[in-house]
Amino acid sequence: MAFAQASALALLRRAHGAGRLAHAYLITGPSGSGKRLLAEELAALVIEAGDLPALRHPDVHIAQPESKSRRIVTDQVRVLEKELQMRPTRGTKKVGIIFEADRMQIQASNAFLKTLEEPPNHSLLLLTSAQPEMLPDTILSRCISVPLKSAGTEKLSVLQIKLIDALREFFQSGSSRVRGIAPSYRLVRKFTLLLQSVREEIVGENAAEFKVEETRYKQATDGQWLDEREDYFKALTESRYLQQRAVLVDTLLQWWADILRQQQGGAVLDLPDYSRDTAALAQTFTTTEALRRIAHLEELRENVNRNVKEDLAVEVAFLNAFA
Repeated sequence: MAFAQASALALLRRAHGAGRLAHAYLITGPSGSGKRLLAEELAALVIEAGDLPALRHPDVHIAQPESKSRRIVTDQVRVLEKELQMRPTRGTKKVGIIFEADRMQIQASNAFLKTLEEPPNHSLLLLTSAQPEMLPDTILSRCISVPLKSAGTEKLSVLQIKLIDALREFFQSGSSRVRGIAPSYRLVRKFTLLLQSVREEIVGENAAEFKVEETRYKQATDGQWLDEREDYFKALTESRYLQQRAVLVDTLLQWWADILRQQQGGAVLDLPDYSRDTAALAQTFTTTEALRRIAHLEELRENVNRNVKEDLAVEVAFLNAFA
């Protein structure tokens, strides 16, 4: 579950006070969720920064996108690693922060992996990312995830509304079949079509943008530049698709989480506009059943992030979560 920025800081503060901070954290969340602020506040706590801003403290070292391509290059990671190997200047700890970690080049990610595997004893490593699915599994598996939710109430996208409408129709249909097709399979089909429409829209938008660049610069630059831009737009297409897919999977989890909150009398819901639907379903399912279905959807998120075949992962998860 995602945390509010203040709640996440409170939990990490307690872990620090008990001497139980991990060596590496990956702070994730949408724009405006407070990822950078949380990293800064946690760094200030660990190094006991006092009145000095944490990001300007000599024992806090930062890597972030700076090159023309807005990527984090290997040299930046090497410098960060070298600084972390040095003794702290003022206290007993050093903190390394990589902002927008998903912007690391592959070579930079591979270089940083050694530090994650064998971190200096006096160091804390913090990574932030709005698109953690772009990070290699080797890095994800070595960091404790701290997911943050948006600081404000976000308006649901058209795709999210379509998905929720499909969920409402599914539960209203009960066990009835249409032309021999069970409701759970119809729901799988609708979710798959939503994903397909997401990819088609993103591909179309990026293809149009690349066409503009191709026309504008074809006469002024060599073919290598265009090849690099084509690779960039391919990567951007995949990144945007993975981000939108994550939003839809999170919406499924929010639906079931609200059912669980309704059972426990929770006042704050992820999908307050659909409180009547989730309240009704809270009377239908037991807490154990709701938790089990949430677990299947969590497994879906993990499987698609591990590059398990998407259509198979979706079908298995939906049949388990909505059977």
